[in-house]
Formats: sequence, structure tokens, C-alpha cells
Amino acid sequence: MIDTHAHLDVLEAPESALERARAAGVTRVITIGTGIESSRRALDLTEHDGVHAALGIDPHQATTAEAARVGELRPLLDHPRAVAVGEAGLDYHYGGDARAEQRSLFSAQLALASELGLPIVVHTRSANADTEAMLRAHDGVVVMHCFSEPELLAAGVERGWYFSFAGNATYPKAETLREAAAAVPAQRILVETDSPYLAPQPVRGRPNEPAHVVHTVAALAGARGEDAAALAARIDANAATAFRLP
Repeated sequence: MIDTHAHLDVLEAPESALERARAAGVTRVITIGTGIESSRRALDLTEHDGVHAALGIDPHQATTAEAARVGELRPLLDHPRAVAVGEAGLDYHYGGDARAEQRSLFSAQLALASELGLPIVVHTRSANADTEAMLRAHDGVVVMHCFSEPELLAAGVERGWYFSFAGNATYPKAETLREAAAAVPAQRILVETDSPYLAPQPVRGRPNEPAHVVHTVAALAGARGEDAAALAARIDANAATAFRLP
């Protein structure tokens, strides 16, 4: 089983979390960089078996000095365990006053992903029109992280994006998300924890960690009418394809 999106660098004890993940059957984790120093810490964590990294600058930093450091991602992405650019994208829910800056930062990282032939891991919230427009102009692999904008599903299915679901898809009131998960083609569904955030319902209120991805897999399997073990195997295969994992 795989957790395709975890912020291991902000967990209190990532090594212990990885041990618990392995005990739960989660043998691969993609840890996420959200800035230059975060990306460097993510690469350090790839020394652990089964850990790969996606490196990027998130949209919340679009108006900070960090946004000018996109060029520093390029040499970091040469690392053999760097498998994607991101998370990158648009968040107008929290950054609606910085839309132009967010689009500029996102555009730079889309260009970098294209240049290096890497997938782009996309954060999007309350920015559907601009996200769709920018991704329609992008020919590379797209992974929609913590997918929570069902209005983008049709465009994404048409374009062959991957859709990654997090613990919020397990919440009692998240029927719309589970319906979206049921509609995603089998070859395009992924799962994540977004650790330490968005702990799934059975462990809600506690810090999230990669071992908890099993709860989200179970919820998605229920929504899709599938066997959980079979879905976990399919997701693992999808992630291997999307991120070109060994």
C-alpha cells in the first residue's frame, strides 16, 4: 500500500511514523516539499526505504520571498528519489487577494515539470476556473492532491489526470467526495493522508500519519463497491505509473 502525499518533514517523529506505516502494510510514502528548505528535508527523508519525494513551493507562499526561489528546485529535482514537482497550485480560499502571484508561481512550476518531464502535484481550492485553464495548457502528468473540487472531475477525467483522496473523504458529511471517488476511473484513483493533517474519521482529532491511509482506502472501497485489498493494489499500481516508481 502507498501513501501518495504526506508531509513527513513536519511530523514530530517521522522515523517512528514510518515504522508504524510498515507495520500497517504501507510500504511506500511520497513525502512533500512545500518550499525550498522543506524540499531539502523531504529529500533527507528519502534515505528511508520506500520513501520518495515531491518538491515544490505551495501557493500560500506566493507573496513571500520563497516564490522567487523556484529556480532552486531544479537541482533538487535531479535527486534520484525526487519523483514530482509540487505541491503547487492555486488556493483562493485563503489567498484570494494574491491571485496573480499564485498564478505566476504555479505557472513557473508547471513549466519546470514540463521541462523535466515530471508529474505536477496540484493543490487547488476555490480556484476551479483558473486551475482548469492552466492545466488544460499543460501536457504532463497531473495529480490532483487531496481532491475536494468535484466540479473539476469531468475535465480531469477527459484529460487523464490522477485524483488523490485524503482523510476528509471519510467524514460523515463528505458524501459528495465519496461520489466523486466512485466516479474516478480505476486507473486514475490514488489515496493519501496529507499527514499530519486531515486524519480519517476513525482517528479524527489525532495527528495524521501514513499508517492511517488504510482507513481512507476502506472508505473509498465502500464508496466504489470494491474489495479494499484489491483497491489498495490498484492504487499502488496507479501510483507506480503516475510517479514512475520502481
